[in-house]
Amino acid sequence: MTASVGADVEALCSKCGDVWHVVVAKVGEQIVKVHCKECNKEHRYKNPNGLAAKKTAGVPRAPRAERAPVERFDKPLVAADLARPVKGYRASESFTVGDRVEHPNFGQGVVEISEPGKVTVFFAGGRRVLVQAKAPDPKNTVLERPKPFDHANPSAGGKPLPNS
Repeated sequence: MTASVGADVEALCSKCGDVWHVVVAKVGEQIVKVHCKECNKEHRYKNPNGLAAKKTAGVPRAPRAERAPVERFDKPLVAADLARPVKGYRASESFTVGDRVEHPNFGQGVVEISEPGKVTVFFAGGRRVLVQAKAPDPKNTVLERPKPFDHANPSAGGKPLPNS
């Protein structure tokens, strides 16, 4: 039988090297966490004799599921438009589907998806979502200076408003 929670027990402390601890947590009959009396730290239980604590008998674990292979794409979903020159990547520029992009870190790639504010580019190392300039609003292409406002009181016959 093992010590109960709150009882003194021998365990190795990797911080201070002391062996006197108090049991903090157990799983079944196995001690899993102890509190060091010397350095006041909690850590996993380490048997001072080097013997592994016996495992609790339970339901055997199911074997690990096979990991799905990493999906690699050898070709972009969109063909590059070879008629257009390669553009250097800048976040302030806009890109369209099929543009070839030269990125300083990822190399040369092809734009697959172009959305306002972001673009998905296929590079040899994989797909990356990059920032791009948002398309200008067709309603507001040119900014205009607002018209000056006349502060005269129209009901007072054009006289200025009194200061409050």
